[in-house]
Amino acid sequence: MSTINGLPAHILLIHFVVVLAPLTALLAVAASVWAGVRRRFVWLIAALSVLILVLTPLTTDAGEWLEKRVPKSAAVETHAGLGDTMLYFAIAAVVVAALLVLQHLRERREKPPVRWLSVAVVIVAVLVGVATIVQVYRIGDSGARAAWGDTVTSAPAEDGPSK
Repeated sequence: MSTINGLPAHILLIHFVVVLAPLTALLAVAASVWAGVRRRFVWLIAALSVLILVLTPLTTDAGEWLEKRVPKSAAVETHAGLGDTMLYFAIAAVVVAALLVLQHLRERREKPPVRWLSVAVVIVAVLVGVATIVQVYRIGDSGARAAWGDTVTSAPAEDGPSK
């Protein structure tokens, strides 16, 4: 994938991942703790996690296309390396969603909760959720530094509006 309406596809696709991955992580943590949230949102969490799993390789492929068209720098290399790790977090999100679906289906069959299993789902959901949010931040921060690090200063531009 290269461009969408003249803009690099990576720049557009990344916004989906940046919003959906942390949102899904937060929903998964809430659903692991509260049965009411799980009942209402388990299928949404499952769908969003699969969507993230599909969008992540599309976004990184578009990023690789863009990487070949920008000047090489350490910041771009750092961002590309971090971006490549996002697939592992997307896979982990699908695993958490699958655990939540299994827990939900078990509850619908009115089977008594298995305490250790419920605790394990909470622990996995929290670990994956926090790790995903932190990694999305790290990837985004490195991308912003790669794109804007040398071009923006805190001083206003001389030809900009004055107050």
